[in-house]
Amino acid sequence: MRLRKALAANLKRLRLAAKLSQEELAHRADMDRTYVSSLERGNYAATVDMLERIADALGVEPVELLRS
Repeated sequence: MRLRKALAANLKRLRLAAKLSQEELAHRADMDRTYVSSLERGNYAATVDMLERIADALGVEPVELLRS
């Protein structure tokens, strides 16, 4: 659960720093906006493939999404 919370916080922080809406990030990562929202709230755990797509859309390394 610790990693899920870290992902939620980092995803929101990085998305806002990139000045992206949830909808724009979802579009860039080819996923639904509700999925991004659920990740940011810590409701879902992302797969490795999804982490890679999100990181690519944000222009960061995947590890940045999981840092504590």
